[in-house]
Amino acid sequence: MAPATRPLLCAAALMLLLLLLATSRQATGTVVASELRCQCLRTQERIDFQDIQSLKVTPPGPHCTQTEVIAIRKDGQEVCLNPEAPLVQRIIQKILKTVRSS
Repeated sequence: MAPATRPLLCAAALMLLLLLLATSRQATGTVVASELRCQCLRTQERIDFQDIQSLKVTPPGPHCTQTEVIAIRKDGQEVCLNPEAPLVQRIIQKILKTVRSS
C-alpha cells in the first residue's frame, strides 16, 4: 500500500465509524442535538397524576419557540401536555413541592 493512501483510508474509516454511531443513536430513539424543531406537535390537557413516572419541561429556545412539557408515563409512553392547562400547571407545582421538600 502506498504511503499516500494510508491517511485517506484512515479518514474514510473514521467517517464510516462516525456515520454508524450517528445512525445507531437515532435508531434507539435518543434525541439528536442537531434536530432543531419542537418535539410536541399535539398536546393533551389532562393526565392522571398517578400515571406519571417523570416529567420533562423544556423552555423555549432556538429549537422551539414554546415551552414543552413531556410526561413519561409508568408504561414508558411519552405524552405531550399543554403547559397552559391549569391541571398541568398544578401537576408541575406539585412535583416541584415534592422535589423541594426532599
